[in-house]
Amino acid sequence: MKRLLLTTVLALAGAFQPALAEKADRDQPVDIEADRLTVDDRNKVHIFEGSVVLTQGTLVIRGDKLVVTQDAAGFQNGVATAAGKGLATFRQRRDGSTEYVEGEAERIEYDSRSEKARLFNRAKVTSGGDQVTGHYIEYDAITENYLATNAPGSKPGTAPSRVRAVIQPKSDGGQ
Repeated sequence: MKRLLLTTVLALAGAFQPALAEKADRDQPVDIEADRLTVDDRNKVHIFEGSVVLTQGTLVIRGDKLVVTQDAAGFQNGVATAAGKGLATFRQRRDGSTEYVEGEAERIEYDSRSEKARLFNRAKVTSGGDQVTGHYIEYDAITENYLATNAPGSKPGTAPSRVRAVIQPKSDGGQ
């Protein structure tokens, strides 16, 4: 039976310093650049192709293709993908900090209403010196919680299916 093993939920143990993604980002306009744009205005679907860059405040998502849909309330959902063996990327500054959270994967889905990024296939998220890799990573920009899982149907214990986390020690500020 194929099993998807939940191997780690990093934030539960306080593995990452508590801080939130840049709060001001959600109030900023979304700016998208690409080589081509196809618009289905009736269904609120925009397809951007060719060296796509989406920017909203400190949030930057890059890919070869980006499909953006908009709901009735005006929130955008985006799916960024990369061509060939490339990876789509995202980067966002942490609130009240100069540190950034960065991620990459074959496909990145971003929901502006929930402020969640979902990374699929060859996924990696880095925050400060901490790093998480796996088949699937969900990053909640509001709570800065991560969920990482291995590849569905993979054999337990094999390297490509394992989730990996590198967590740096946090300084107590006294030394």
